[in-house]
Amino acid sequence: MNRTTLSLIAGTAALAAVTGFAALNQPAAAGPDTARAAAELPVERTSLVCPAPSSSDLAETAYTAFTPVTKGTQDNGSAELLPAGQESTDTGDESGKGDEDDKGEKDGKDGKGGKKKAAEKPLLTQKAPGTPTVGETTGGDAPALLGTAEGQFAPGWTVQATTEVAAGSGRGLLGVTCTPADTEFWFPGVSTAADRTDYVHLTNPDDSAAVADIELYGKDGALQTTVGEGITVPPNSSEPVLLSTLTDEKQDDVTVHVNIRSGRVGAAVQALDDKLGGDWLAASAEPAGSLVIPGIPKDATAVRLIAHTPGDTDADLKVQLASPTGLITPAGHETLHIKGGMTTAVDLGDVTRGEAGSLILTPADRSVPVVAAVRVLRGKGDDQESAFIPAAAPVGTRASAVDNSAKGTTLSLTAPRGTAKVKVTASAGSGGGKAASQTYTIKKGTTQDVELPVPDGLKGTYALTVEPLTDTPVYAARTLTATREGVPGFTVQTLPDDRGTVAVPEADEDVAVLQK
Repeated sequence: MNRTTLSLIAGTAALAAVTGFAALNQPAAAGPDTARAAAELPVERTSLVCPAPSSSDLAETAYTAFTPVTKGTQDNGSAELLPAGQESTDTGDESGKGDEDDKGEKDGKDGKGGKKKAAEKPLLTQKAPGTPTVGETTGGDAPALLGTAEGQFAPGWTVQATTEVAAGSGRGLLGVTCTPADTEFWFPGVSTAADRTDYVHLTNPDDSAAVADIELYGKDGALQTTVGEGITVPPNSSEPVLLSTLTDEKQDDVTVHVNIRSGRVGAAVQALDDKLGGDWLAASAEPAGSLVIPGIPKDATAVRLIAHTPGDTDADLKVQLASPTGLITPAGHETLHIKGGMTTAVDLGDVTRGEAGSLILTPADRSVPVVAAVRVLRGKGDDQESAFIPAAAPVGTRASAVDNSAKGTTLSLTAPRGTAKVKVTASAGSGGGKAASQTYTIKKGTTQDVELPVPDGLKGTYALTVEPLTDTPVYAARTLTATREGVPGFTVQTLPDDRGTVAVPEADEDVAVLQK
């Protein structure tokens, strides 16, 4: 074969490569068929961050990881949790790279160009989809964790840290769902008061430093802060920031805004009270005109609503409780007025009155974006414990909650806009058992604490997976309870969409792009 022929073949191959590349990368024309052209495929990589669980020497923490069985995945992959600052020892399949959650996964070097310290052993390595895996730590030196799931373990990978603290500030049951890194967070419900010790934990999963700004907003607007701007979070590490050190003002109800100037982090607030226990406060759903705060425990003795509007415009919200029988307006709290840029709080008392309930916040007049959360108390006198529930995003396609036990687990479902059908699956137990499912109908404007399906032969803890079967938005929250020495410990986690699938547009070769 002569050189001319080789050149012709090479040119043809190059043309084909360019044609394929152009066809894959040209912007699709918007039109009625655009949505139908995208296929929903399982994600191939998921990254999560877990903050350091506790500084108490009495802390006992269980980490539970779970991936629901997902159609369309390959029979390979891995999932593990590693202490921040250490790199994975896994040498398995890397084909999952490219999902939106792996931004910042680079060359295994630290921020100074050196190799990260290799992990001797992950704290937790996922065993198989459909079955929870549990790891444990004790004491106050447990580090933040970075988690990565690939292949069959990636779609819907869910991890939770549940901590029991027997005594001291923040004693009780604390639970936090590990989250993907992001660039902005809102936390209404924190405090800088003398009886509270609130930390915002910033965890950076990437190989370059992140820079964060922390803003505080109280009853009169922005609080004067001293060192809240330009906080550096080193690569592959976590920084707990004590909020009371950022300002001299002592206020009971404050909203924290975390804005990431460069890079990305995972963020959560650990709120510890000297007398009322403590829990983790997850970020509120994005600012919106209407919000849902699901799953307020039916035996709540006090509920405090905290809301903030990020802009300069005042907001008036209609406050309703979605009960098992329908929407109820709390007496004396029909509306809530929030001044622009300020944080407002109101005590709703025992608003649930022994029944399942969720707060529905809607515009009383014009729609103004707000963020919100509630602080919930259970118990009486010296035996009270607290937890937080932020405004939540809907379940979407699917969501999971882990670390459930045969007793002490409550799942609340609410459908504020219309009647919905929901499938709930209880997985096999971490130590054995067989999965079980049940379908429920949730009427419009109601909240139901559903009777959970029980895995046959359950051993250990299990996962709950919630899948709406109708298009009506469904919101969900799971409550764990555990009583130790008469103190009613509890923690509540909302169940947003697990982002287990991603829309992938179809692509065809189109030589016409080369003629433009």
